[in-house]
Amino acid sequence: MSDFAVEALNIYRTFQDGEVHALDDVTLHVARGEVFGLLGPNGSGKTTMVRILSTILAPTSGSAVVNGYNVVEQPDEVRRSIGLAGQFATVDENLTGLENLRMIGKLNHLENAFVKRRSSELLEQFGLSDAAGRTAKTYSGGMRRRLDPQSRQDLWAIIEGLVESGTTVLLTTQYLEEADRLAKQLVVLDHGKIIAQGTSQELKSRLGNTVLSVSFASTSNAQHASMLLSDLSLKPANLEGTVVEITVDQGPQAAADALRRIDAAGLELTGLVLREPSLDDVFLSLTGHKTEDETAASTEPTSKRRRKGRR
Repeated sequence: MSDFAVEALNIYRTFQDGEVHALDDVTLHVARGEVFGLLGPNGSGKTTMVRILSTILAPTSGSAVVNGYNVVEQPDEVRRSIGLAGQFATVDENLTGLENLRMIGKLNHLENAFVKRRSSELLEQFGLSDAAGRTAKTYSGGMRRRLDPQSRQDLWAIIEGLVESGTTVLLTTQYLEEADRLAKQLVVLDHGKIIAQGTSQELKSRLGNTVLSVSFASTSNAQHASMLLSDLSLKPANLEGTVVEITVDQGPQAAADALRRIDAAGLELTGLVLREPSLDDVFLSLTGHKTEDETAASTEPTSKRRRKGRR
């Protein structure tokens, strides 16, 4: 058996008679028993990749194997070996807690004996055994969260528990804090191509050792400072409102230099912070904007870059 739960090789996916390139030569190797983060802005190809790996969509070219099964040639086997959690999860309020879980099992075509046993196990795990026969609409807010985890902390705990038991998780998320905590390996997609990959620390180390964040009383002061401090870093300064951020290798020295320049220019400073780079900083550096600028994930590709060559 392969060491990889997912192997996707040279995946291309086009739409509109080849005019739209949702995926352009994407290769993924996801090790068994770990969380693998798939990141990228809207239209980057994340959703298309997940649809291919879950057999909802066929690749235009390339191959993908999930748990040893080819997604095109053995779709039924792939579906039986995976679970897919969408962006929105719902609980039917008119069904009991037990009925909600059994409904999910039946929708996944699981055997009745397994569904019955597993539903009871999950209710016990969630601390809902005593309320198994009550309709979900009678549950308190806390009980609902146990049946359908809504907080990020709840979800993180469940994912970590799944991985500890040997489950492999392919995670797509707009919350980079989530990917930073959970994912052992990360891939960043943009316009259908892989633009970065590695561990969270490896990606962050590409920016420098420290982020210098300086706040001002006005946007005009911040704009002046962004030009004044630009040569402290090899990378462009990020200007957002009244805040200027730059990545530097020697934080304390750069901060002292920045303060001298700001004071000499007579700019009104309201705050200065030195911190380690985050995945948000990586995302901004790679894609040109922060994740909070993104809207809900689209199910249709928006990239319209033509492929220069075909394999």
